[in-house]
Amino acid sequence: MKHLLSSLESNLARSPVAIAVELPSGKWLGDAKADLRLSLHDRMAMVALAMGEIGHVGTAIVEGRVVVEGGMRQLMAAAAALLRLDPARDEHSHWWRRVLLRARSMAAHTRQWDARHVERHYDLSDDFYALWLDPRLVYSCAYFSAAGMSLAQAQEAKLDHICKKLMLRPGERFLDMGAGWGGLLLWAAEHYGVDATGVTLSRHQHAHAQRLIHARGLQGRVRMQLLDYRALQVDEPFDKIASVGMFEHVGHAQMGRYFASMQRLLRPGGLLMNHGITAAGLDNTAGLGAGMGDFIERYIFPGGELLHVSVALQELARAGLEMLDTENLRPHYTRTLWAWSDALEARLQEARHILVSQHGQELGEKALRAYRLYLAGSALAFERGWIALHQILAARPTGVVAQGALQGAQCDYPFNRAYMYADLAKPRTA
Repeated sequence: MKHLLSSLESNLARSPVAIAVELPSGKWLGDAKADLRLSLHDRMAMVALAMGEIGHVGTAIVEGRVVVEGGMRQLMAAAAALLRLDPARDEHSHWWRRVLLRARSMAAHTRQWDARHVERHYDLSDDFYALWLDPRLVYSCAYFSAAGMSLAQAQEAKLDHICKKLMLRPGERFLDMGAGWGGLLLWAAEHYGVDATGVTLSRHQHAHAQRLIHARGLQGRVRMQLLDYRALQVDEPFDKIASVGMFEHVGHAQMGRYFASMQRLLRPGGLLMNHGITAAGLDNTAGLGAGMGDFIERYIFPGGELLHVSVALQELARAGLEMLDTENLRPHYTRTLWAWSDALEARLQEARHILVSQHGQELGEKALRAYRLYLAGSALAFERGWIALHQILAARPTGVVAQGALQGAQCDYPFNRAYMYADLAKPRTA
């Protein structure tokens, strides 16, 4: 017990913010008047805090075994100081562990389980998400391409950035794989004149997008399908494909099939954009360490798996696709997540009312505690470089060397970046 208390006191001393901890016995460590206060109700929470297992401390907070008084930004600053090991590095990457994790990935990513995972997260509550997302409900990394941008402006800049990278043209067939609440789908249709198809497994997102399509009179050239990406069949391939924020839910065991599906659905010479969260460590076979991966799996994204961008590029190449341009937007996601976190913190009472009224007192309170930690903790992870966000632009080569802007291009891509950034700071308006 003395060693445990010594470790805990040593950890608290490293915190850049003043922190006080109430032990299960009622004794206080640190200044009891500190702005950040943690009340520990059991020994296991005390052990996790002393060992720097911040993900397990998060679990104790969600379950009510630790009570927090203080802001999320203060809590995350303290959490980073408590860590003993880099959570982006897998210190136990044995071959047998990788085999077990791949087997688990295969079992977790059947069509039935993926539908349940999506329902668990994305169908939590549209009203709750609307409290802290932008008006378009874009639930992915924004692009702060100019100083002073609001979150809403940065999300529009991101949508436009993707459309520009894909070189969308009027009349082209465009697929948004994992289309969310329809933000990119509608932006591409209204600003670039494409014939747009979206695919989602979320019933709530499907219903929301359908309402927007009808309200804007876009039924003739925009559609949203409630469908697993593996089940999508078309008579004519798409000219362009985007997948935003879906990649991390696919699972390592299904990654080859995921890129092969996009290759099958894309016409020769067409372009695709994969926008997704990636691991920072090369051997992140089990996600983030220090209990953070376990926390995300349990409370936020069941079945979520992160791959290093190099692994994603290998799977993409095996599917017969050619990587053209890769951009890391990691700091942009830091800013996005802090904007979401701050917005939720500003409306906690409304969020609590929504979740409790829709899910009951116990589950609603747990969900709110989990999301507060998830948003702020994810901001910390991107800020510290434990995870990243990559946009990968790729093509399905035609095999015709005389086709394209340059000899041997074999696709629509001009093999320069100039077109991507034209007037990017001034996203189009409706």
